[in-house]
Amino acid sequence: MLRYFLYSFLSLLFFNLSLAQDINIQENINLSFVCNLDKKIIKNSEHNYQTFLAKDLDEKGLDKLKIKSRKPETLLIEGLSIFLSNSKRLNVKVVNKDIVLFKAINQEKKYSESAIIDRKSGELIHEITRNIKSDNSEKDIFFYSCSKKEKKV
Repeated sequence: MLRYFLYSFLSLLFFNLSLAQDINIQENINLSFVCNLDKKIIKNSEHNYQTFLAKDLDEKGLDKLKIKSRKPETLLIEGLSIFLSNSKRLNVKVVNKDIVLFKAINQEKKYSESAIIDRKSGELIHEITRNIKSDNSEKDIFFYSCSKKEKKV
């Protein structure tokens, strides 16, 4: 199942990057999630796409991932990373009834973050890429299981 989700993520990401218009927000949402880290894949000079389970890492899950969207083009992400939380302008924004997909690249085009969350299954994949234009680019790919955080009234 995770393999199909990863394939869908990469297909959507590359498909959306090839379009002139990378914004497709079809729904207004205001969601909060709690996410548990399942595994992390690291690609750098020391590790070549090596997989580490959550129990083997010092990293924790996400206590508060917030996603807000407003048609036609507003998407705000909080709690996944400082870069995405402070990014006023995401390069790719897709929101529909099934998924939320987004990508941001810094101005120097050396660092990017992208993620996709399946709103039905709660699977979240978050990819961080450093030194994009270098032969020694580095990637961290995080896999999370998320559940909607209930709002207290």
